Parts: sequence; C-alpha cells; structure tokens
Amino acid sequence: MGGSGDRDGESNTPTQPAEENFARARADMAGKFGAICSRAAASLFSPRPRLLLLFPSTPTPPRFLSSSRRPLPRSLSTVAMAATNGAAAATDAVQEPPQKISKIAPLLKVKKLSEKAVLPSRGSALAAGYDLSSAAEMVVPARGKALVPTDLSIAIPEGTYARVAPRSGLALKHSIDVGAGVIDADYRGPLGVILFNHSDADFAVKPGDRIAQMIIEVIATPEVAEVEDLDATVRGEGGFGSTGV
Repeated sequence: MGGSGDRDGESNTPTQPAEENFARARADMAGKFGAICSRAAASLFSPRPRLLLLFPSTPTPPRFLSSSRRPLPRSLSTVAMAATNGAAAATDAVQEPPQKISKIAPLLKVKKLSEKAVLPSRGSALAAGYDLSSAAEMVVPARGKALVPTDLSIAIPEGTYARVAPRSGLALKHSIDVGAGVIDADYRGPLGVILFNHSDADFAVKPGDRIAQMIIEVIATPEVAEVEDLDATVRGEGGFGSTGV
C-alpha cells in the first residue's frame, strides 16, 4: 500500500508544474492582448489628427481619359513635361480658327506727274474730301476763271466717281468757287481744277496751296429703257418753284 502511495505521489508531482506553466502562459497572452487592444483603442480615439487615405476601387473617370487630357507617360521628366505642355499650347494656338478680317476698301490710286505734285490728303479722320493742291504759280483774275494744274492723274474705284468741290475757307474769304468738277472712273489724264473768282480782286495761287477738295461718291448706272408713259406721281410735272420758293 505504501509503495502504491509513493507511486501516486510521484505521478502527481510533474502534473502541477505543467498546469502552472499553462496558467502563466495564458495570463501572459491575456496581458499582451489587453495591452495591444489598449494601444489600438488609444490610437483610435486619440485627439491627434490622423491622415486617412482612401483608394477608390472604381476605374478612372472618363473625363481624365479624354483626348485633350491624356495622362503623360511615366518616363517623362519634369523638363520633358514642361516642354510637352509648351508644345501643346503652341499647337492649340495654331489650330485656333483665324479671325475674320474686315474687307479692305478699294484703293484710290494716284500718280505724280511732276515733283511739284502733292498727294491728296484728308484734313481729319472723318473728313469726306481729299484736299487738292496747286502745282503751279498763277493768278485767277477778278471776275474771271483759271485752270489750275495739280500734276496728278488718278484711278478711282469702279462704281464711283470723283466730285471736285470748293473749299469753304476760300469760298467765304476770297469768293473762290469750283466748276465742272466730275472725274470719271476711266479717266487717266492730268487732273486740273477750274477756279472761278467772284471777287473784285485778283487771287494769287502758289505751288502747294490747297485749292479744292475731291469727294469719292458711289454711283448707279442703270440701263436706259425707252417707254411710252411714266408712272404717275402726286407732284406730276410741277417744277421750278412749284413746291415753294
């Protein structure tokens, strides 16, 4: 009996340390797990800001894959990308539709026939007439007339004619008028100005003096058709002061 009791005691001795080791290991694991959970909870509820990165699982939106916004290859450096952007900007500028250019007015072509000739010019930006200057020194007699040369020949645009008109200053101060002032578009001869002096004093003209103005006017040249009757109007044949003096 005593021998069996000793054997039972010997069989129970190694069991107790194993159970204690298992208990200690379990306690250590529980402690470590609790520490890990505590640190995770502390980091989760910490007031310090955290950076949250979200990676979408959806494909790239179509707007970033359009022809005008193609992604650059990874092999391009910063300098290469800058050069590419500059080339793209230049290409875009070239491909822009050209702006509409306003229609250029027909030219008034003028030829000088001598060194004394002066090109026609306008006195202001909105002036209707081109000033014509004398190319000779001469006198327009009192109550008389004279043909003053300009030593110019002109070609005016088709569909127009040039009307030579008096200058208001000469008309007011010196009673100088202009006559026969029609220049046709197909006339290529020298341009002269007929001056009438309605004053009682001779009028002296020097080279370079402005003597008249030339106005370019649009004309209509309809075909002539002979008819037996004309359309009736309220005025009818009334003329020469029929509507009042």
